[in-house]
Amino acid sequence: MMQLKTHNPPSTIKKFAIIGPESTGKSTMAQYLATYFNTVWVPEYAREYCEGLDRDCTMEDEINMFYGQLALEEKLIPQANNLLICDVTVLTVKIWCDEVFGFTPDFVVEEIKNRHYDHYLLMDIDNPWEEDPLRNFPEKREFFFEVYKKELEAIKATYTIIKGQGQQRFDNGVNAILAFSQVF
Repeated sequence: MMQLKTHNPPSTIKKFAIIGPESTGKSTMAQYLATYFNTVWVPEYAREYCEGLDRDCTMEDEINMFYGQLALEEKLIPQANNLLICDVTVLTVKIWCDEVFGFTPDFVVEEIKNRHYDHYLLMDIDNPWEEDPLRNFPEKREFFFEVYKKELEAIKATYTIIKGQGQQRFDNGVNAILAFSQVF
């Protein structure tokens, strides 16, 4: 198993995480916000990882995605312009592990508790479902939305639920960042 020394030192860079159920526009929002705020965004490592799989994910795959997401975030932090936009976090690994395997390794849970994000944008399920071979649970979006809320509350995170369609959704994302950021 790959070992990655993770750290999350205090920083002047504000970190915003975009999370939520499948097909809620997380990646699109991350790209939009990074462009709007002239910064970088951390893509979802799991998407690239799973595109290369020809089988169902195993726990080992989830652990690889955990370390891959952390490494990608660490790599991109120095490129950020006061603000880092994260398209998902390792919280997603926990949610998938709990759902698919019935448990999450302790080191994943600990990293979630210790990794700081200034604010989370929780994407609502008011967007229509878009088919994608990497998506699995169209019928469980409401369930996963509630799981994300519960997980955010468990770590006492601040978050904004992002609703709306099209430009309204993007504007709501921008406004959430502006409301919780003092870098602009």
